[in-house]
Amino acid sequence: MLLPVVLLLLILRSKNNVEYRQRLSERLGFIPAHFKKGGIVVHAASVGEVLALKPFVEKLLLANPDLPITFTTFTPTGSAQVQKVFADRVQHCYFPLDIYFCSHLFLKTLAPKAMIFMETELWPNTIALASKQQCRLLLINGRLSAHSMKSYKKLTWLITPTLTRFDHIFSQSQENQDNFIALGAKSSRCSVSGNLKYDLAVNADIAEKQMELSQYLPFDRKIWVMASTHADDEKIALNAHREILKQHPDALLVLVPRHPERFEQVAKLCINQKFSLLKRSQQQAINDDTQVWLMDSLGELMAMYSLASLVVMGGSFSTIGGHNPLEPALFKKAIIVGPDMTNFNEIMQQLRQVQGLVELSHHSSFSEQLAKQVNVLLNNSVLTDQLGAQAFKVIKANQGASDVSIDKLQSLLTR
Repeated sequence: MLLPVVLLLLILRSKNNVEYRQRLSERLGFIPAHFKKGGIVVHAASVGEVLALKPFVEKLLLANPDLPITFTTFTPTGSAQVQKVFADRVQHCYFPLDIYFCSHLFLKTLAPKAMIFMETELWPNTIALASKQQCRLLLINGRLSAHSMKSYKKLTWLITPTLTRFDHIFSQSQENQDNFIALGAKSSRCSVSGNLKYDLAVNADIAEKQMELSQYLPFDRKIWVMASTHADDEKIALNAHREILKQHPDALLVLVPRHPERFEQVAKLCINQKFSLLKRSQQQAINDDTQVWLMDSLGELMAMYSLASLVVMGGSFSTIGGHNPLEPALFKKAIIVGPDMTNFNEIMQQLRQVQGLVELSHHSSFSEQLAKQVNVLLNNSVLTDQLGAQAFKVIKANQGASDVSIDKLQSLLTR
């Protein structure tokens, strides 16, 4: 009964992104005929989760060279990232709609030995059917905030049976684990592994992108990046940049919208506000007059971090909850965030403890605060380096969640 409604929602969403109406058969559970069965399914919703799972999947491929690994996503941008990062090393398709027919067809075709879900990706129908088929179920990097608990408590009739079907739940922190147990997860099957997002490393792909991007960027200008931006983030950044240019006329703002369907909208905003704009897609070297570089591309943000003077995290100035500050920290970059980083509470606590970032507040204009803090950092290389070094220490002190999760999966597969 829900199938027509869900398909209609996908079609409506495709008005902004045509890729949502493509490969609909995969969302219905029809898997490409050449896919091998009897392997392991790893699911990540979108780009951020794909990147966080990369170290885990790399280790999974090494540990299970004879098993097919199927990496599923739900968004087109996540799909593009899997194909870009792993190519033919994994099987890739969309995760099916969580409707009995779709889930049944998906599982019947792939017959997986194990399925790995991430954070709060809970798909009741699929998980129930997989459990009946004796498929091992693992939730890794579990995240369940106090805010999310309010919603989930209203759905315990659905969530609790789903959680009890997991063979093991690895949580990012004790707080998250306590929340899973409060919703009905079996305490004997829960443990704290830490956060997969700490298991970052500079790989060959990032290094190659660094070289490519450096050909376009000026080596003698201050570059500040506004990363993973959402609606209104760009206005804040542009207003701040107008003030920053008064102190640093050669400063370059790099805008990186979170969603590709907003690329053109952001470009028009820059032009309407009378900034000299160059797009990444133009593949032209930035000249002395360029004030804003718009990265209308996918999969290049990590490399861009390495080339920045400092980084501002988008999604932290409204109610989005922010984006992963560990990615710029990997390159020892000074980080500025807005007041809403609720998606990364544990990470933020650790960064605060070591004074590894700058936080803005609600008390005055974001643009004014941002301009002031960017100017302070651009004027003080010692402070900038210190912030970056402290943030990097947090990463090094917390790595290892991927290894813990892989070890548990291997033990489940041998039972």
